[in-house]
Amino acid sequence: MAVKNNHPFQPMMAAIDTVETPDPHTVRIHLHNPHPALLIALSPTLTPILPKHIYDDGQDIKTHPRNMDEIIGSGPFKFKSFQRDEEVVLERFDDFFIEERPYLDKIIIKFNPDITTLLMSLERGDLQMVPYASDPIQLSRAQDNDDIVLIDKGYEGIGSIAWLAINTEREPLNDNRVRQAIAYALDKDFINQALTAGFAQPAIGPIHSSSPYAMETNQYELDLDKANQLLDEAGLKANDQGERFKLTFDIMPGVPALNKNLAEYARSQLKKIGIQVELRAHADFSSWAKRMADHDFDISTDTAWNWGDPVIGVNRTYLSSNIKNIVWTNTQSYRNERVDELLQNAAIETDEDKRKAMYAEFQEIITHDLPLIYIAESPNHTLVTNNVRNAPDSIWGPLSPYDEVYLDD
Repeated sequence: MAVKNNHPFQPMMAAIDTVETPDPHTVRIHLHNPHPALLIALSPTLTPILPKHIYDDGQDIKTHPRNMDEIIGSGPFKFKSFQRDEEVVLERFDDFFIEERPYLDKIIIKFNPDITTLLMSLERGDLQMVPYASDPIQLSRAQDNDDIVLIDKGYEGIGSIAWLAINTEREPLNDNRVRQAIAYALDKDFINQALTAGFAQPAIGPIHSSSPYAMETNQYELDLDKANQLLDEAGLKANDQGERFKLTFDIMPGVPALNKNLAEYARSQLKKIGIQVELRAHADFSSWAKRMADHDFDISTDTAWNWGDPVIGVNRTYLSSNIKNIVWTNTQSYRNERVDELLQNAAIETDEDKRKAMYAEFQEIITHDLPLIYIAESPNHTLVTNNVRNAPDSIWGPLSPYDEVYLDD
């Protein structure tokens, strides 16, 4: 219930009414309605165990003093120490419920936003693992090093998709013909081969291809003639200089390939169809996130996670009820009554075939309306030194418990 009351993904636990614990080994969860995504929502990644005797003391869990002082956790490792912006030290919990696990005595998590520095540390052997590596330059460098192993599994659960977010309330972007024209002007194969060095693959729509609900529909291959035709039909005739209209293109801070480089490529392509683009960079994530939360943008690079089931990570982007001044909600201000109906019904449908049919129709509509232009499935990799065994590669990958990981002497 603490998760339900405090987690930003409100649909994830909305179906839960009450929870009973009649004995030390039983939990009964009572639902307002069916919730087919419940077991994924209850995975440790999304619903970590919280100690009731610590957090159920009447204080606000978001500002609870034990969040930063005398930290308590759960799982195969126990908290040892924390230095802000530097490191977290975890030690083996000898009373873990699985006998003889974890195998490691200690895990030290280092903080460093510079992937080049992290890779150099990995090459020297100062680090043994770098998760969420997605910079194609560094991935290529690691790939050429015999002492480093690249693992591309373990990211299916998060389902990370890089897209272009479009403010559908602003003219002329409120016309889906204009959004489709922008999509036709971009070559996703070029983006993924040239900008990401082949490490990414094109995104097919609002649901990540690793999901059983994903389907490929309304794909937009490079077609400048079609793009120009759509803009003409929308009444956006070019002037004597060949210009139709101007827009501002925001760049989310992060790996350049699918942010800065993508924006620069898009600017050059959109110029070919008469759209003049002004790029706007952001010094840090907070400034970009505030602009998105305020809906103060035309178009922007962006990356979001599906989180295992559409109820958890997809609905938030498209439900009209989730148009909020919070980043990674429906900041595109997209409204479609049929989409709302489909997502709400699929969230409570327990018949798998019916649920797939609902999400199929949802994807058909979304890839026609295009409140977002889907670019790539983020090329996340886990980099490990070649003496690491059992590196986490389940659907939750680096978010797993690490109880089976060990180092080979």
